[in-house]
Amino acid sequence: MNQNMKRLFILVAATAIIAACGEKIIQTPDTELIPVNLSLGIDTRVTDTAFENGDMVGVYMVNYNGSDAGILATSGNAYDNVKGTYTNKWSFEQQLYWKDNVTKADFYVYYPYANPASISSYMFMTKTDQRVVSDYKTSDFVWGKVAGVAPTKETIGILTNHKLSNMVINVTPGDGFTAESLAAATVSVQVLNVKTNALINLATGEVSATGDSGSVLPYKSGDIYKAVIVPQTIAEGSNLIMVTIDNVNYTLAKGFTFVSGKQHMFTVSVNKSSTGINIGIDGWVTDDIDNGGSAE
Repeated sequence: MNQNMKRLFILVAATAIIAACGEKIIQTPDTELIPVNLSLGIDTRVTDTAFENGDMVGVYMVNYNGSDAGILATSGNAYDNVKGTYTNKWSFEQQLYWKDNVTKADFYVYYPYANPASISSYMFMTKTDQRVVSDYKTSDFVWGKVAGVAPTKETIGILTNHKLSNMVINVTPGDGFTAESLAAATVSVQVLNVKTNALINLATGEVSATGDSGSVLPYKSGDIYKAVIVPQTIAEGSNLIMVTIDNVNYTLAKGFTFVSGKQHMFTVSVNKSSTGINIGIDGWVTDDIDNGGSAE
């Protein structure tokens, strides 16, 4: 190889090395994805103050656009309705990641898991027959949100809250009855003239009753009866509670407003009279308001 060829070879090789070094200098490493760590809790629940094994929730993650919060949509969010299952700890069907190191996000959580076709008007139905504990539990609906969370490797706690009402009915012996005679009778309870369908806004947690009114058969736990009720107002004069004793029906006519997130306590005393049995109701334990009344 002559001297000119050697010089040319060296020049080409040097140029290639410089170019390669130049590319290496301008390349930037891929941005490390930061995983989202969630811890889901519950303020109160119809059965307990914690989630139970087998409970499933849906999670939405909505990224900010600069300093502006994103709008929760049925799809197209950073993450859409990711299913989380509780088995002593939370596991999710896919890992959530922050968009980058600076973009904030809002998180929405609801229970029980479903496939909502609408964010603003998600149709949820409580069971009309809640006598089985599993039907009573899945009639509950809880929702939670945390807003404007900055990217972090720390765990994000999301506290969910009840969005429906819980009705607790205690049937007690009145005049002419003893605890023993009432316990020996065949007793059942129904909640009357309540709507069991709800439209829920998953972006705000707001609930509105919809559809026709019907009855609910509550779950019996020990000596009390429990029912999950959609928040609504029952018109004055409507039959609200029916107690059936040894195949005889006795109703309580009363108007009332069921409030989202509240547990309403009823103590129904059964009294013998010449015309049958009278049913009275004392004040709400949680409301601190006297809502007394009686019926025959």
